[in-house]
Amino acid sequence: MPDETAPSAIIPDPIQSRASSFLLGVLGCGGAAVVGVLVLVVTLAWGSWGSTDFRRVAPEEMADRALQSSRKAYEVMGFKRTIEPGVEDIGVSTENTFGSSFCYDGGLLGLEDKTVDGAYSMSHKWALDHVPASQAEPGLRRLHQFFKDNGWKVTSYDEGEHGRDWELFVRRADGDERMSFIWYPDREYFTGGASMPCAYNPEWKNGDVGPAGDDQRPPAFGPAQRD
Repeated sequence: MPDETAPSAIIPDPIQSRASSFLLGVLGCGGAAVVGVLVLVVTLAWGSWGSTDFRRVAPEEMADRALQSSRKAYEVMGFKRTIEPGVEDIGVSTENTFGSSFCYDGGLLGLEDKTVDGAYSMSHKWALDHVPASQAEPGLRRLHQFFKDNGWKVTSYDEGEHGRDWELFVRRADGDERMSFIWYPDREYFTGGASMPCAYNPEWKNGDVGPAGDDQRPPAFGPAQRD
């Protein structure tokens, strides 16, 4: 069954409450709207402050982190096959690819949408064909429990009743790393992926085009080798 999270109550800050009460007393009822606007502006500005405070990490390192996260999930699922790099037919054949995307800055009020120079986000995507229900269903249940037991937040989980697709989406509770998994029962096709938080490329220079790491190529993908 899907996970459901009850909305948490918002506890007002006592200092902010006293300040608002004081201003309302000074300005009167007619000033309530002004105070509301000021509080909204401060809240938006505070929420967007530091939104581009990314670590400086080489794309190779972030790509490897994404690969290792994918590999652990692959092992928990119980898959044994090795997937060669690349993809021949998206959504049909096996897949093992890296991807890189731009990172965006919402500005002081979170209303802008501009790319951050030198920043990028690496991801790893993999897919398997010919995955039957006897393998996918218990595997996804194990994976769901694994994330819950290891400090991840499950943002969505659907066991695909009545022939629907099975889906699992998670993210780390202390960061922006995210993972997603979908099994398509009608095609016996399984996809997984890991997306890393934004980082600055230490070697970025003015004039560079495209997000860093878009030339990365993964090795053959499968369970970790045991000594």
